[in-house]
Amino acid sequence: MPLKVVVVGGVDEGREAPLHQLLEVGSDPGCGLVLKDAAVSRRHLLISAAQGKVVVKDLDSRNGTLFGGARIKEAEVPVGAVLQIGHTSLALQSRWYVREVSPSSATRFFDLVGESVAMREVFAILERAAPAHVTVLIEGESGTGKELAARSIHQASPRAKGPYVVFDCGSVPHELAESELFGHKRGAFSGATADRAGAFMRAHGGTLCLDELGELPLELQPKLLRVLETGEVLPVGADTPRKVDVRVIASTNRDLHAEARRGTFRSDLFYRLEVVRVRMPPLRQRPEDIAALVGRLLEGKLPAGDEITGPNLAKLAGYGWPGNVRELRNALARAVTLGQAPGEPATRFEKLVFNLGPASSAPSTIGGEFPGVSSPVAYKEAKAQLMMSFDQVYVSTLLDRHHGNVSKAAEAAGLSRKHLYELMRKIDLVTDDDSEASSRS
Repeated sequence: MPLKVVVVGGVDEGREAPLHQLLEVGSDPGCGLVLKDAAVSRRHLLISAAQGKVVVKDLDSRNGTLFGGARIKEAEVPVGAVLQIGHTSLALQSRWYVREVSPSSATRFFDLVGESVAMREVFAILERAAPAHVTVLIEGESGTGKELAARSIHQASPRAKGPYVVFDCGSVPHELAESELFGHKRGAFSGATADRAGAFMRAHGGTLCLDELGELPLELQPKLLRVLETGEVLPVGADTPRKVDVRVIASTNRDLHAEARRGTFRSDLFYRLEVVRVRMPPLRQRPEDIAALVGRLLEGKLPAGDEITGPNLAKLAGYGWPGNVRELRNALARAVTLGQAPGEPATRFEKLVFNLGPASSAPSTIGGEFPGVSSPVAYKEAKAQLMMSFDQVYVSTLLDRHHGNVSKAAEAAGLSRKHLYELMRKIDLVTDDDSEASSRS
């Protein structure tokens, strides 16, 4: 798989170099990627790629090489990894990847917190999307903060003083979903004893968050599309539609693009919603954010002046977090609750006890039989993680074997080029613009 190393932070931001087999990075003019950063050594690090693996080796630099907030001497890193050398951030990316926006300089966006490049790229998108009246589709695993991102968009928008309504598409029974979403008139069905305003009417003048949109019944999707197109809702049992002024933000942990291809989600609705698309990174891909998140989540629960550092922080940063920020929040709440006896002062962070299972930033296994699946998780989530792991390994190996030639790789796999580009987009090896261009060629 063709790769490149891109400067995503620092005085050389935007500079990049292809990674063939070996790439030396430093301030020396003889390096493959030359940096102006005065804190970078002349020959700072060596990146090698062979047999589908990427290894980073620090060349006894003055300031060291950091990955995930930890100093490394030599380590294997995944595609998408961000390295910190001196005042410069380097990202390992697919040769096809094109960044839409530069990372924000901010390390928080309302209640979202993160110092990692991945989160600052999210902040940059949210900062631009929030003031505009456009629909936003937020994707990500369970517990990554999708609803928090949606609320933050509302808070940063001109509609902040208006209502913010969350409609959970997965928790409403199918037979009641239409009424809950669009409202109903008295007598529209058995039990409808009075008029009821649906989620759209309650959100009039503000924002409606359609949480877990992938769970919305297929038969309701055309009606939702009509509301988005016309700005009018028709309550159940009503003859006349009503105008609504609502901004819609949708969130999902599903791959709606793939479901649209399979016919289990309407493609016209998907394209209408993804005007701006945001992907919330899983916590295991941004361990450098753990300290800030812990500080935010434990605010007011530790002794005054207590520091979040030491072995406990290393333990939290090394865990895989299959449940993401939600699991982190629960682990902290459990440790604080059990660590403080009634009537005693708050326990210092270094004294808290965290039982997290095997500490590893790499995904663990279920019963040792399913590599790539974090444990413990529900069947549905475990299956999704396993399939994603398979796609990543298969497509990366396929492209590497054919030296990045998509046509030859697709032919060898028995796939169309368009289908292969869709798989590459799914695992972040290609941008949407690239896949669209390929499908037209």
